[in-house]
Amino acid sequence: MTFSYVVTGGGRGIGRAVVERLLGEQDAVVAVERDPDALAWAGPRVIPLIGDAADEEVAAWAADLAQEAGILRGWVNNAAVFRDASVHTSPISEVRALIAANLDLAVVGCATAVRHFLAAGTPGAIVNVTSHQAARAVPGSLPYSTAKAATEGLTRALAVEYGRRGIRVNAVAPGSVATERHEAFMESQTPEARRAVEEQLAMLHPLGRVATPAEVASVVAHLLSDEAAFVNGATVPVDGGRTVLGLDPEARE
Repeated sequence: MTFSYVVTGGGRGIGRAVVERLLGEQDAVVAVERDPDALAWAGPRVIPLIGDAADEEVAAWAADLAQEAGILRGWVNNAAVFRDASVHTSPISEVRALIAANLDLAVVGCATAVRHFLAAGTPGAIVNVTSHQAARAVPGSLPYSTAKAATEGLTRALAVEYGRRGIRVNAVAPGSVATERHEAFMESQTPEARRAVEEQLAMLHPLGRVATPAEVASVVAHLLSDEAAFVNGATVPVDGGRTVLGLDPEARE
C-alpha cells in the first residue's frame, strides 16, 4: 500500500529533510515550493508543485496530487516567511501582513488537509512546524513569534475538533537548525565572528550545538506515524533544551 504526504516549503532545510524521511521505500511526497530551483534534487517519488502554499487553489492541487499518488496520510505545514518588524518602526499594515503571511500558511494547509481527510473517509495526521520563538520571543521577531504562537493555538483547536474524526494535529517547535539559510549566514561572517556565533549558539542550547534538519524531520515523521497514534494537540520542542534554559543573546531592554 502506497501512502502519500504533502510538505510545504519542501525544497530546502527542514522541509527537504522531512520529504526525504517520509519517502521510505515506496511512498510519495508532494513538495510545495515557490522556488523551482529548490526542488532540483527531487527524485521520481517527489512530486513538485511550484506555487504559494497559502494559496487555497495551490493547496487543493497539492492534496489532489497526493491522493492520485497514494492514500493521503499526512500533511506538514513547514513553509514560513522570515522577516522581522517592530510596531514602533514599521507601518502597522506591514506588521499585520507579516503575521498573516505566516499564519495563513498554516490555516490554509490545515483546512485543506482536514477537508480532504474527511472527504476520503480516511484517518490522517497534520504537523505544523512552529518555533521556539512561539514561547520565547526575541526583540524584532513580533510578526513571526505571534504567527507561530497562533499556529500552536490552531494546532490545539484542530486537535480537539477533529480528533474524534480520526485526524490528529500536532506541532514541532525547533530551536536553531543548521539549514541552508543558517549556513549562508555563518559563511557571511568573518572567522572571528563565526566563532563567536558558534559559541553563543552552543551556550543557548543545553546540548551544546544546533540541530540538523534530519533531527527535526525524525520527530515530524514520528508524529505522522502510527507509533504516535495517541499523540494529539501537542507541541513538541525540538530545540535541544533551548526553551527550558531560557537564555537569549538578543534579550535587551
